[in-house]
Amino acid sequence: MIDDEADRRALPGNGLPAERVLAEVRALRAADRPTHGGRLFAYVYDPAVPGLDELAAAAYAGSAHVNGLDPTAFPSLLAMENALVGAAARLLGGGPGSAAPDVVGSVTSGGTESLILAVKAARDAHPEIAAPRIVVPASAHAAFAKAAHYLRVAVDTVPVSASTLRPAAADVAAAIGPDTVLVACSAPSYAHGVVDPVAEIAGAAATAGVRCHVDACFGGWTLPYLRRLGVDVPPFDFAVAGVTSISVDLHKYAYAPKGVSVLLHRDAALRAPQYFAYADWPGYTMVNPVIASTRSGGPIAAAYATLRHLGDDGYLRLAAATRDAVAGLADAVRAADGLRLMAEPESTVVCFTATDAGLDLFVLVDELAARGWHTQPQLSYADLPPSVHLTVTAAVAPRVAEFGPDLAAAVAATRAAGPVALPAELLALATTLTPDALTPDLVAGLAAGLGLTGPAPTAADSAGAEEAAGPAAPADFAGDGDGASARTAAPPPGRMAVVNTLLDAAPPALRERLLVEFVGLLQRPTW
Repeated sequence: MIDDEADRRALPGNGLPAERVLAEVRALRAADRPTHGGRLFAYVYDPAVPGLDELAAAAYAGSAHVNGLDPTAFPSLLAMENALVGAAARLLGGGPGSAAPDVVGSVTSGGTESLILAVKAARDAHPEIAAPRIVVPASAHAAFAKAAHYLRVAVDTVPVSASTLRPAAADVAAAIGPDTVLVACSAPSYAHGVVDPVAEIAGAAATAGVRCHVDACFGGWTLPYLRRLGVDVPPFDFAVAGVTSISVDLHKYAYAPKGVSVLLHRDAALRAPQYFAYADWPGYTMVNPVIASTRSGGPIAAAYATLRHLGDDGYLRLAAATRDAVAGLADAVRAADGLRLMAEPESTVVCFTATDAGLDLFVLVDELAARGWHTQPQLSYADLPPSVHLTVTAAVAPRVAEFGPDLAAAVAATRAAGPVALPAELLALATTLTPDALTPDLVAGLAAGLGLTGPAPTAADSAGAEEAAGPAAPADFAGDGDGASARTAAPPPGRMAVVNTLLDAAPPALRERLLVEFVGLLQRPTW
């Protein structure tokens, strides 16, 4: 135990023994969702390969202090980056003897950075366009909106069909204008796991003389293997003539530790505007291929070790296990009364919604969590209903037989519980309040009423860290608009259905502001 309160700080008065510090970290980690075991369907990617974590950790540690700022000072990192880019390029239809022999690329920290850089390269390739624009499907990853926000690029969003969950290529073509610098599509989309009509979209972009980026961050490492296993994967990579760049995350289905992604361009001229260089100051001349300057070599070395250890045959086996797991989970959904698949699975995603108004998906998510299955609820959008998203990895395969009975039990419990009903005044608040009227005090009141602002984890001894389990589970809900207050009956600990119902009732702009303010409440210094 730590008696001195000062010793609980990240910077204690006296340094602590290494094992004591590691014990604190382990205790803090105990509050997290499980990263292994095949029961978490979002955020992490687990191949369930014995020894892989230890190999990646050792490679990471060996290069953690290598700095990617200067490849001439640390040629080992340059060699590993070039090897990773080459592996990704070959997998995605590039390299010697292919339709795209001159593919080049860069290693980034993740899919969001890859997409930001793809937008930057497209924008900076056209300095004559004063107000550049990009065309993206409504199902494109939110990182495109983030890129546009950061880079001051306008976004033209093309709707997706409620039945196919894809954009129509003709609608994309119609959205391309004289200021368009980039057209994007997904292979597959994150939300529903469907592959956009890449060939048609890339053709429309090429006809207009515009770059076409394929966001394959999510599934680019598995789609080629699924194709080899007989899955009907439509053309999406550099074999499609109009595709000018592709992003693929190695920390997803290449099963490397966070965070490593690869951004590929069909040739070096397309990549050139991605770079940033600056010499007009008295220090060293800065040249960066990616957003960061200093970069740890740890993630890159870990990714290199992971690819070398698993090999092409290993990835093929993992893709087969994932394919079988997807099929088993989809069968479980089909067998559940009141549920339907949003789309027939064609990649590594199972996404489903409810066909029965009495079956509240947000309550179902809580019931599944109570049975040890951590899924990802997705809110309604335009004419698309709320849904439940499952990112399926190879680690899920041994657990598939358990999912069906648990899903059936969760559906029965959800029906018995009934849908969440927000108080009328709270529903009115969610549907009429403007983002500008949402004050920090109001959000703090809402969060406190939901029990979402409990004690945050602190740097402490094992017992203290175990007690500081982070934000408390929702207990009740209190609104504080203009002095009014609304409460629901207190849900059991760990239930988030009320929160998700509130967010689903709010328009997107209000959702955004609510969550920004809420995360701001969580991210406060520990004194």
